[in-house]
Amino acid sequence: MKIDGREIAGEILEELKTKVAKLKKKRIIPMLAIILVGNDPASVTYVRQKELKAQSIGAKTIIKQFSPKISELKLIQTIQQFNNNSNIHGIIVQQPLPFHIDVKAVTLAINPKKDIDGFNPKSKFKSPISLAVIKILKKVYTYTPRVEPQFNNWLKNKKIVVIGKGETGGKPIIESLEKIGIEPMIVDSKTMNHELLTKKADIIISAVGKENIVNSKMIKKGVILISVGLHKDKDGKLHGDYEEKEVWNIASFYTPTPGGVGPVNVAMLLENLIIASESVT
Repeated sequence: MKIDGREIAGEILEELKTKVAKLKKKRIIPMLAIILVGNDPASVTYVRQKELKAQSIGAKTIIKQFSPKISELKLIQTIQQFNNNSNIHGIIVQQPLPFHIDVKAVTLAINPKKDIDGFNPKSKFKSPISLAVIKILKKVYTYTPRVEPQFNNWLKNKKIVVIGKGETGGKPIIESLEKIGIEPMIVDSKTMNHELLTKKADIIISAVGKENIVNSKMIKKGVILISVGLHKDKDGKLHGDYEEKEVWNIASFYTPTPGGVGPVNVAMLLENLIIASESVT
C-alpha cells in the first residue's frame, strides 16, 4: 500500500492553521527565517516548498539567499541578526553548505530556542525528518492488524534497518529510535553483506539519496519501506532510494517519491515553528 505523505501533511497543516489563527489573536505572527547558500536546484525546491506551506498556514517567511562564495563569518553574522530579531521565531540554514563553511559552527550559531531543525545539541526541538518518519509509521500502525495496543510496543517488536547515517537524514532518525528504546540495525558504505540484514528487516528506512539503494532482491515480502533519500535523474525528475515499480508488489507499505516523506518533513518543521511561536506568549 502506498503511504500518501501529502495527505498526512495536509492533516497536520490544517491543525497548524488553527493554532496560527489563535496566535494572531494575540498579535503573534509565526515567522520563519531561511538561509539559502548557492542555487542548488534541489535546495531551491525544498526552500520554495517550505515557503509555500508556511504561507498556507498563515505564517511568514524571510529568505536570504547568498552566493556560494559567502564567508562563514558573514553567514554567522546573518544568523545573529535573526537571533536578535524578536519577530523571528524559527531559523533554518538549508543544507548542504559549501565545503569551506563549517556546518557545526553554523549550527551552533543559531539560538537553540529558534533552531527548529533541531541540529543544535541545546535545541529543544526534535529533528523534523525523524518526527516525519515516526508520523508515517504511526499511520502504518493504524492500518496494520496487530496484537500490540500501543504504537511504541508495536515498533519495538519490529526488526528495523536504517540505511545511511548522514547528519541530516539517517543520524537523527537513528537517535530518535534509540530514545524510545529501539536499537535499529545500521547499514552504511562499510557494511559487509548488508543484504543479510535487509532481507530480515520488517522496516527499512533508507536515507542515502542515490539510485538503487534498495531493490527487490534485498527485501522480504511484507516489508515496510520508507525512503528519506532523494536524488534527481538527468531529466530533473525526483527519485527515492528505490523505484516504486520494483517494490510495490513486495512491500506491505511504502512511501513514494515525490509525495512521501518530503511533505511530512515540511509539516513537522512548521509544527516546530508554531511551538517556538507559542513559547513567546
